[in-house]
Amino acid sequence: MIGFALLLFPFVLLGFVMVMGRVEEPLSEIAAERDIEQFLDDANAEELDVFVREGTDSALSRFQARLGLNRLRRGWRRAAD
Repeated sequence: MIGFALLLFPFVLLGFVMVMGRVEEPLSEIAAERDIEQFLDDANAEELDVFVREGTDSALSRFQARLGLNRLRRGWRRAAD
């Protein structure tokens, strides 16, 4: 019985991974849509220009880098106060 369970375990694990992949796919699409929506709402003129010239990936990476810098600066200001 234990031998049968050991032989069956990899197939059960593979099935679980495949099911979780299908569950994760729509969730990652929703997250990407939210990122683009936030970008279009909050981007400056330079980032919008990059969006038009280079595409979504490059513009989103610049936008997220700017947001990361702004968060760090706010943290430094709070620490200085």
